[in-house]
Amino acid sequence: MIDREGLCKRALEMRARAYVPYSHFAVGAALLCKDGSIYTGCNIENAAYTPSNCAERTAFFHAVGDGKREFAAIAIAGGNETAESLDYCAPCGVCRQVMREFCGASFEVILAKTQKDYRVFTLEELLPMGFGPENLEKKMLYKAD
Repeated sequence: MIDREGLCKRALEMRARAYVPYSHFAVGAALLCKDGSIYTGCNIENAAYTPSNCAERTAFFHAVGDGKREFAAIAIAGGNETAESLDYCAPCGVCRQVMREFCGASFEVILAKTQKDYRVFTLEELLPMGFGPENLEKKMLYKAD
C-alpha cells in the first residue's frame, strides 16, 4: 500500500529546499522504491540554465546512484516559491522520459497541492507510447542495403 499523504508531505518539505534564483518556481519530489525506501529531490537551477536539474530527476539519480532500480511511485509538489497555495505540478517531458527508463506503465505519479489534496496518474497516462529499453531490444524489421 502506498502512503500517498506521506509522500506528498516529503515532496512539500523538499520544495522548501529548492534552489530557484532565476525562475522562482520551486519543486520538490519524493520517490518511493519498491523496497519501501524513499529518495527525495528538489530542483536546482544554474545561471547557464542547461545544467539545471528538476526535482524528479534529482530524486531518481540519487536512488539509482544508491543502486535502486525498482520504483512504485513519486510525489511532486511545485509552484511559485512565494505562493501561499499550489496548483498540481506535472513533471516535464524529460522527467517523464527518465521515469519511463526505470518504471512501467502503472508507476504512480502523484501531483500534490497539499499533503491531503493530490491527484494520481499512471506514467502511461502522462507519457502515452513512451520509448523505453524494450524498444531497443526489438529486431529491426528493415535493413538498409
